[in-house]
Amino acid sequence: MSDLSTQTTCQLHEVLEGLYRRYNRFELIKPDPLQFVYRYSGSGDMEVAGFLAAALAYGRVRQIERSVDNLLGRMGGSPFEFVLNFNNSARKKLAGFKHRFNTADDICGLFSILCDVLQQYGSIEACFTEHVGPDDTNIINALSRFITELLRRYERSTGAAASRGLGYLLSDPANGSPCKRLNLFLRWMVRDDDVDAGLWKSVDRAKLIVPVDTHMARLCRILGLYDHKTVSLATAVEITQGFARLEPADPVKYDFALSRIGIVEDCNGKYRPKCEDCELLEFCKRCDSF
Repeated sequence: MSDLSTQTTCQLHEVLEGLYRRYNRFELIKPDPLQFVYRYSGSGDMEVAGFLAAALAYGRVRQIERSVDNLLGRMGGSPFEFVLNFNNSARKKLAGFKHRFNTADDICGLFSILCDVLQQYGSIEACFTEHVGPDDTNIINALSRFITELLRRYERSTGAAASRGLGYLLSDPANGSPCKRLNLFLRWMVRDDDVDAGLWKSVDRAKLIVPVDTHMARLCRILGLYDHKTVSLATAVEITQGFARLEPADPVKYDFALSRIGIVEDCNGKYRPKCEDCELLEFCKRCDSF
């Protein structure tokens, strides 16, 4: 981003604003896993449903939809109450659940942690907020401290280290992971517009990190926000810093709109006739792989 001219930067901002107006609409949320947050009206249910939907947001879109719908269906009318009162009877309702390599045991481990959190704090937000430091320039350190606490709660209650599957659901940015799914959850909870729920009022949206997956990384590389091939936490930070130069108070503003290009328009990075109608065409033309 630092290598872009002032003219190109202004052009990029204008293009992103156009994408935001075009795609950042409530009716375009489905099939995004964010849809499951709006299945409920109570803040506790929305928060828990969002955490679970984000945790399982890996793999093909339809597979994610089926798995999250399956899991929430087993939890009855209130995900919050199900987790708050999680016990052996509730554990049996999860028997046989599987999403790719995550099993019912992984989900039960996650629920036992969240049960402990909700009983102590009343919400995931209250627990997370305790780990946000006044001098944190972004949310990364808070997220790492939060995940460390969750895993320690599991170890204290079970006497065992978290399984590989549970560790995958609770990835720690301290390990260099871009933590796409957890940053996605934070975006849903903290930002407040026609798409994001804005349930959390105690976290500054300016500190959020862009949820970076392969698709987002490809688009951001085309936009000139970074120029290397690896996708890591450092990549997510660099991309976020690029967006922050355009929207310092809301660097994650364009995440949903950009992700619609892949999901709604089925973009694969190769030229097709429908590309002529895309706001990003001029940037794509500058990319060697286009």
